[in-house]
Amino acid sequence: FAVLPFNAAFEPSNDFSERVARNQQLVLKEESYLDRIADPAAGSYYIENLTQMLVEEAWKLFLKIDEEGGFVEALKKGTIQSQLKESAHKREQNIATRREILLGTNQFPNFGEAKTLPVPETVFEPDDKTMEGSTVIETIQVVRGAQAFEALRYQTDSYSLKKKRPTAFMFTFGNVAMRKARANFACNFFACAGFEVVDNNGFNTVEEGIQKVLSQKPEIVVICSSDEEYAEIALPIYEALKKNTIVALAGYPAGITEELKAAGMEHFIHVKSNVLETLQKFQKQLGITDESFN
Repeated sequence: FAVLPFNAAFEPSNDFSERVARNQQLVLKEESYLDRIADPAAGSYYIENLTQMLVEEAWKLFLKIDEEGGFVEALKKGTIQSQLKESAHKREQNIATRREILLGTNQFPNFGEAKTLPVPETVFEPDDKTMEGSTVIETIQVVRGAQAFEALRYQTDSYSLKKKRPTAFMFTFGNVAMRKARANFACNFFACAGFEVVDNNGFNTVEEGIQKVLSQKPEIVVICSSDEEYAEIALPIYEALKKNTIVALAGYPAGITEELKAAGMEHFIHVKSNVLETLQKFQKQLGITDESFN
């Protein structure tokens, strides 16, 4: 077992990435003293309870596989592949909705990260079938949790080699705390797809913000304010800009959401959003597809 460099999936490691991988272990050694304790988890109810749960669930799986005639027979029947697919799908959904965080990938991406790095999808796609005697066994597919977001980012990067990188512009107005919080959320949201993000300190009037958008011509505008102020400003901003750009709202304000949808607003980004699917829809609407840069 080894801690791999963060860039091991898409390029040869370098001095920096190897140092980061090595230092993770050194930090645990020098600051947590894990090398000086025989059993760091001993007596921890949290760890012991989780361990017991794992043991019980693992034993159930062992018994089920044994009932089917052993591991090879379970493979031939597709039982193991089916369970792995179900588990993988559940984890993919957790990552897509950010219930599980992959730091720097589906949350808090590095806005200035080097672009256009290849995603070697084929490395993780073995042949669909393999032979066991006269029986065809479905091959177990191995996919990293970050791969879907990496492909998303890669599409934007590749598109931007020939065309302008899409920009998400924060239309910040009103309540300082709410506009900053929602702008920060939206910036991280769109940066996961490799979009440029433009934050603003806050416009004094709605008209000032509208004029700024019309002069800069961003591909996406995200309205960032409080729910109370959305009731007054969201619809006028949308009506003024809908012909020039894609208008989204940070949040899902109760009471006015249906009114905004009836007016034609489609995009609402919030903590319950499926980040992956939402960003894929934005890419499609902007014309960022596999064919657009081939």
